[in-house]
Amino acid sequence: MAVAEPSRTGPPPRVFLLVFAILLTATDEAVAAGGLSIGINYGQIADNLPSPSRVSMLLRSMQVSKVKLYDADQNVLSAFLDTGVEFVIGIGNENVSAMVDPAAARAWVQQHVRPYLPSTRITCITVGNEVFKGNDTDLKDSLLPAMKSVYQALGALGLQGQVNVTTAHSLDIMGSSYPPSAGAFRPDVVPYIQPLLDFLSAARSPFLINCYPYFAYKDDPTGVPLEYVLFQPNAGVTDPTTGLNYDNMLYAQVDSVYAAVQALGHTDVDVKISETGWPSKGDPDEAGATPQYAGIYIGNLLRRIETKQGTPLRPAVPIDVYVFALFNENLKPGPASERNYGLFYPDGTPVYNVGLRGYLPPMDESDATRTAIHFLALIALAFVTLVLS
Repeated sequence: MAVAEPSRTGPPPRVFLLVFAILLTATDEAVAAGGLSIGINYGQIADNLPSPSRVSMLLRSMQVSKVKLYDADQNVLSAFLDTGVEFVIGIGNENVSAMVDPAAARAWVQQHVRPYLPSTRITCITVGNEVFKGNDTDLKDSLLPAMKSVYQALGALGLQGQVNVTTAHSLDIMGSSYPPSAGAFRPDVVPYIQPLLDFLSAARSPFLINCYPYFAYKDDPTGVPLEYVLFQPNAGVTDPTTGLNYDNMLYAQVDSVYAAVQALGHTDVDVKISETGWPSKGDPDEAGATPQYAGIYIGNLLRRIETKQGTPLRPAVPIDVYVFALFNENLKPGPASERNYGLFYPDGTPVYNVGLRGYLPPMDESDATRTAIHFLALIALAFVTLVLS
C-alpha cells in the first residue's frame, strides 16, 4: 500500500539530509541482504510513467531486490547505482539478428553492461523475448548464435559467471502440458530448443518461461476452476503417472516444462518464471479481468513465494518468479487487458491491495522538501517493518 504524503513540519532540512542519508543506506543494505523474494517486471510502454529516479525510490521503499527490464535503459540502470537491486536486462527481438556478429555483441556488452558493473547488479541478459511465438524464421535461426555471441563477449570482458545469458519463452512452445509429467515441446520448436538447452546447461543459465494461468481461465471460464488458477483451496489435480497433486495451475505449468526439458535429456537446467500476472481490467470478452481476481492471484502467489515453496516435482527448490508488471502501461497494443497488468497506476497508487507497501516521491517538490518527505516515508516503512517482524 502506498504511504500517504506526510506532514511537512519537523526538523530543519540539514537534519533531514543527514538522517535520510543514513536511512537510505540502511534500506539499500536491506535490499542487498534479501528484500522481497519475488522479482518485478518494469515495462515502459507508456507515456505517463514516473521517472526512473522516482521508480528507484518506490521499489527500494518496497524492498524489492530483483527487477527485470525489456531493454538496457541507461536512465534506469543509472537510477539504481549502488542500491543492491539485482537486474535482468534485455536485447529486443529487433536487435537479435545483429548480435550474431561477435563484434556487435561485444560492442553491446561494452556499452550496456560493462559501465554499470559492479555498481548496478546486472546478473542476467535475455536475448529476445518469446521468439518462437511468431513466424519469423530468420529470428528463430539467429537466436542461439546471438546468445552465444553475447556469452562470448562477456567472457572476453571477464564477466562470464557474473552475468548469465538466456532468453524468455511463451508457454505456447509446449505441445503438451497435461498431465505435467507428459509435458513436451511442440515438434516444430524441438530442433531449436534442443541445442538451446545444451547451451544453457554448459553456461549454467536458467530456462525462462512466461506463465499466465489467466489465459487458460479466460479461454474457458466454465471449464477451468477459478480456485485452481487463483491458488485458493481446492481438491487439486493428481498426475496419474507421478501421483503428485497440484492445487494450482502455475506450478503444474512449471513442472510440465521441467518434464519437457528432461525429455530432451537435461536435468541440470533450472526453470524460472520470467513473467506471470493477472489483469485488473479487460474487454467484455476477457473473463476474470478484475481488480478482485488480480489481487487474489498476486496476493496468494506472494504468500507462496515467501514460504520458499517449490513445485510438487521439485519441492526443495523455491520457485523463482518475476511478476508482470510494475505499472499499467497505456501504450501497449492489443486487448484492454494488455494495458492493465500493473501493481500500480503511474501515479504510484496501488491498483489493488496485496500488502506491498511503497512510496513514490512527488515530482513537484523542492529538493529539500522532497528529501524530508522521503525521510518520513522511510521512517514509516522502518516502523511498519519492525512491527511486522
